[in-house]
Amino acid sequence: MRIGIVGGGQLGRMLALAAHPLGIRCTVLDPRANCCASDVAGLVQSEFDDVAAIERLASESDVVTFEFENVHLDALHTLKDSTLLPPLDALAAAQDRLTEKRLFRSLGIATPEFAAIDSIDALKDAIEPIGIPAVLKTRRMGYDGKGQFVIRDHAQIADAWSSLGGVPLILEGFVPFQRELSIIAARSRDGRIVVYPLTQTTHIDGILAESITPAAGVSDAMISEAHRAVSAVADTLNYVGVLALELFDCGDRLLANEFAPRVHNSGHWSIDGAACSQFENHIRAITGLPLGNTACLRPTAMLNCIGGVPPLEELAAIPNLRVHLYRKNPRPGRKVGHVTLSADSHEALERAIHPVRECIKQSAQH
Repeated sequence: MRIGIVGGGQLGRMLALAAHPLGIRCTVLDPRANCCASDVAGLVQSEFDDVAAIERLASESDVVTFEFENVHLDALHTLKDSTLLPPLDALAAAQDRLTEKRLFRSLGIATPEFAAIDSIDALKDAIEPIGIPAVLKTRRMGYDGKGQFVIRDHAQIADAWSSLGGVPLILEGFVPFQRELSIIAARSRDGRIVVYPLTQTTHIDGILAESITPAAGVSDAMISEAHRAVSAVADTLNYVGVLALELFDCGDRLLANEFAPRVHNSGHWSIDGAACSQFENHIRAITGLPLGNTACLRPTAMLNCIGGVPPLEELAAIPNLRVHLYRKNPRPGRKVGHVTLSADSHEALERAIHPVRECIKQSAQH
């Protein structure tokens, strides 16, 4: 069995590593000869919109998947639905924030208020019912906080339009949430769904910095609602593979922010903290294997190394810490690795996190 992966970044790398023990080999398509996944998978070196290269990848693979959602849809149209998993419709829905929000609403999944914006006049009109503060976003290509402008007073409307205008936009109401959560599910070819525990996420400058699984203080009603929402999205899109749904915890209700049609940073904890990782479950789903157990073995934290990595000897000296480096050059704002840490309780985990957090913070500042 061979899997083709469009994208050879860290997610492609971790997918290939998860496939290897199952006797499954992966080939990635990426324009960089030394991409993250190139030392653990075969490589088709080409741009992502190269139709001939994608067809070559498909010809060498039993199934093709992708590691990021900003893939060129037109280049993938040549592939059969049975060859490309997750399906193209899911990818298309996730690429447009307006389409995504409308999908949520059609499924009865609560979202922040939103409006399509195609002119500064439309922006001014939408501000009134949605209110201030509000977030103006590009409908496409935004990630890790990019392509967004928080409008905090009416004087910033012109600046927001100047900053992002010229492309399709969406205005969303600013949500005074208590915390951010993520729910990850895997859906098989025959429609079976397994769901990981709710994860609490912490972002800094729009980039995921830490996650803790399972999220503490989560009610049964909240768990049920999150499961219903992620399952509804997966079933409606006839999804196959792993997907993540990002949520705002507003105390008395959950609001859906966005979904990712792929393995997700908030699920990295599962490599070391779950019975079966999100990466292995994605491989299982798209190849037709039975899905694995999503149980969290112990409370587990994941901390991203952003911008730089502490000396390996410092990380290796921390008890129970697991290190995952992506072989990426340090750069401000860039995820170059992550670490995971588990403990017997949330309280013990929080105590153990503190020195790790400080170690990572110092490396990012140098």
